[in-house]
Amino acid sequence: MTAAPQEATPDPPPDRMGSAARQAAERAASGAQTPEPSLGVRLGQIGILGWTIVVPTLLCLVLGRWLDGLFDSGVFFSAPLIMIGAGFGFWSAWKWMHRP
Repeated sequence: MTAAPQEATPDPPPDRMGSAARQAAERAASGAQTPEPSLGVRLGQIGILGWTIVVPTLLCLVLGRWLDGLFDSGVFFSAPLIMIGAGFGFWSAWKWMHRP
């Protein structure tokens, strides 16, 4: 006697609604443990970033103007030094933003 071939039953579809609900609950729990910083903290961070860029730029500009006055060279030193100062400031700001 031959056995009737058994049909393979397909796997049940994944429970997308249940997994979405679990992910939302996990996000809510994570957010409750680490709350979002206040507006004052965010404004302080923006201020720090601004000064991180402005201070090296201005220091290099002052140094460049002093060297230009010393050597009577127009903007020979000021122009490159202001770019170097801005580059260093942006690099410092980037490093500060991506610190662990």
